[in-house]
Amino acid sequence: MDYRLLGGSGLKVSSLSFGTATFGGSNEFFRGFGSSDVEEARRLIDICFEAGVNLFDTADGYSDGRSEEVLGEALKGKRDKALISTKSGFPSGDGPNDEGSSRYHLRRALEGSLRRLGTDYVDVYHLHGFDALTPVEEVQDTLNKFVREGKVRYIAASNFSGWHLMKSLAVAEQRGWTRFVAHQIYYSLLNREYEWELMPLGLDQKVGALIWSPLGWGRLTGKLRRGQALPESSRLHTIAAEGPQVTDEHLYAVVDALDKVAAETGKTVPQLALNWLLQRPTVSSVIIGARTEEQLRQNLGAAGWNLSADQVAALDKASEQPAVYPYWHQRMFFSGRNPLPV
Repeated sequence: MDYRLLGGSGLKVSSLSFGTATFGGSNEFFRGFGSSDVEEARRLIDICFEAGVNLFDTADGYSDGRSEEVLGEALKGKRDKALISTKSGFPSGDGPNDEGSSRYHLRRALEGSLRRLGTDYVDVYHLHGFDALTPVEEVQDTLNKFVREGKVRYIAASNFSGWHLMKSLAVAEQRGWTRFVAHQIYYSLLNREYEWELMPLGLDQKVGALIWSPLGWGRLTGKLRRGQALPESSRLHTIAAEGPQVTDEHLYAVVDALDKVAAETGKTVPQLALNWLLQRPTVSSVIIGARTEEQLRQNLGAAGWNLSADQVAALDKASEQPAVYPYWHQRMFFSGRNPLPV
C-alpha cells in the first residue's frame, strides 16, 4: 500500500480506503449494498489493517446512522490505527432543521456522529452535499470552529459543483479559516465528468479527490457481460435508478476494453478499474467497499502495481464521453492553455 497526502494537507492516507456503506443495512436502500454486523466488520477491518489501509469512510446518513455505530464498535481498541471520515447534511429526521449545513444542524450532526462512533474527534469531516439555503460564511465558520475545538482534524466537501467548491474555498481564504483539503466525488471509467471542471479545480487549489463508487455503481465488478442477464445477486436490480446512468453501449464498450487488458495482465476487471483511477491526477484515495472477505481481498489487489501507458490509453479511449458545453469548446480552442485535457 502506498500513502498519499490528502490534498494540500500534511495528512497521509492510504491510496485505497474502506467505505462502510455496507455496514448496518438498516433500510432497504442500504441493504442493497450490504448489512455487515459488528463481528463481520471487525474481520473486514483487520484485513484492511493487514493490507495497510488507514482510512475508513462512513456517514450519518448510511443506514440511519447504523454504519457509524458498527464502525465505532468494530474499531474499539484500534482507534489509534484508523483515520475516520464521516459526513453530514442528508436528512436525519422529519424536522425542518434536520438536514443541510446550518450551524444548528451541523453542530447536532457532529455530536451525533461522535456519539455513534464512540470517539471524541473525527479525522475528516465532510459536507455530504452543498446547501444553497445556508450562507457559505455560516457553513465555513461552523466547520472552522469544529477544527479549533479539536472535534475535527480536517474538513472536506462531497458532491459539490465547481462554483460551490470554489466559493467555499474563497470565503475560507478571505477569513483565514480552515479550508477544504478534499472532495469526495463519484468518478469511474464509466462516468468521467469529474475531469471536466472539478479535477482542474482540485489541481489548482490542492484539493484531493476521494473517490466513491469507483466500480460504476456495481457495473464494473466483472459480472456484467454483453448479451447476458444481470446476476441475481446484483444490487442493480433494486437501486440502479438511484445512481449514475450509463447506456448499455457505453458500458459494454468499457467492459470489452477491460477484458482485453485483463487477458494481458492476469488482473481482474475490478482491479483494473480501480488501478486506472489510482493513476489519475488529484486522486488521494479510492474508496472500496465489500460485503465479503473475498471481495475485499480482490479489491485490495488493485494497489501495488500500475497499468502500462498503452493500457491506460486504451481504457481512456474506450471510456471517453462527449463533453458538454463549455468543455467541448475549451477542448477545441484552449486545450493548450489548460493544466489538464478538458
